[in-house]
Amino acid sequence: MNVTLSRVVSAILLSLLTVIGLSGRSAAGAEANTLTAEELADGWILLFDGQTLFGWKPVSKANWKAAGGVISASEGEQGLLRTTSQFGNYVLKVDFRAAKGADSGVFLRTSPEPTDVKRKCYELNIAGAADSQWPTGSLVERKRAEGNPDKTDWQTFEVTADEGHFLVKLDGQTVLDYTDPKPLGRGFIGLQFRSGRIEFRNIKLKPLGTKSLFNGKDLTGWKTYPDMKSVFSVTPEGYLNVKNGRGQLETEGRWADFTLQLEVFVNGKALNSGIFFRCIPGDVMMGYESQIQNGYKDGDRTKPQDCGTGGIFRRQNARKVVANDFEWFTKTIHVCDNHVAVWVNGYQVSDWTDTRKPNENPRRGLRLEAGTIMIQGHDPTTDLSFRNLRIADIPERE
Repeated sequence: MNVTLSRVVSAILLSLLTVIGLSGRSAAGAEANTLTAEELADGWILLFDGQTLFGWKPVSKANWKAAGGVISASEGEQGLLRTTSQFGNYVLKVDFRAAKGADSGVFLRTSPEPTDVKRKCYELNIAGAADSQWPTGSLVERKRAEGNPDKTDWQTFEVTADEGHFLVKLDGQTVLDYTDPKPLGRGFIGLQFRSGRIEFRNIKLKPLGTKSLFNGKDLTGWKTYPDMKSVFSVTPEGYLNVKNGRGQLETEGRWADFTLQLEVFVNGKALNSGIFFRCIPGDVMMGYESQIQNGYKDGDRTKPQDCGTGGIFRRQNARKVVANDFEWFTKTIHVCDNHVAVWVNGYQVSDWTDTRKPNENPRRGLRLEAGTIMIQGHDPTTDLSFRNLRIADIPERE
């Protein structure tokens, strides 16, 4: 074989391998179900980790499963696979693929088993345009979407649900703009199986309405405890830093149901700290605690050293240590009624429901009352920084 022909053959082979490789990645969803650095900085979280149904609960007996980077159902009883968390105002992105003739949907702010789609949820329909009164992108019994094609390939919803206003984009094109004069404030997100095979992937959510808790200049809005050993300060870069301990920094404001987002930097190996919430104001760390501790055992991130970052201390260990020391990482703490979920770098690590009897002190029982938020200085080794602290209230359902 001459040199020129050899080069041509090599180029063809390289092109084929590239196509096969790209095709394989696409088919396997290797690049799906992840967040970019820009998305993380913007507050997005993953509702599907690409491998398991963690954070989801089936309501009916359909054959829901997570495999090959997708959530799917193809037979069984009609009904929902819903999130374990309730959400209020957000932007939701989800890819879906429906077999020809399939009938499905994405339910927004839904009750677990809605029987009245006009009053108990918002049903974002997935159905063929030719044979449905409510083609893909419609809100069933509320408003019909226009101009959407009937496809059996992957499509993408982007839904903005902001109080009573719903804006739906399908593959980047606006197909519905609807305002509900009497909106539902919160509810679960549900994936529906009704008939025909349906698949979902890339399920991402960005909370709306967050407000800053830290101005980057001083500790306005926070209560200090000078008699305690921790030292809280603002660095020249505008970060909130804590050194030494034991001690705490407490918000002046109080929250019951909320989404808290922040970025954390641990300046040491496996240092211990935490974010306390629904605290008894003025008491010493008397609240629920979302742990900060990036150590893990036996080189296995599924074996947290001490509850693990994002775990609910003394209640539920993080299922995986996602964050690293000496690197900024994001944390989202979502608290609604008696349920707590935490995401680290967009990946859900805890999903806990407090089933204990009510008690003013959350160390002893269920506390639903609004309380303060505290940042913990754990011990003399403590050295952590925080930035981009922001919080959003979760509206009442009705």
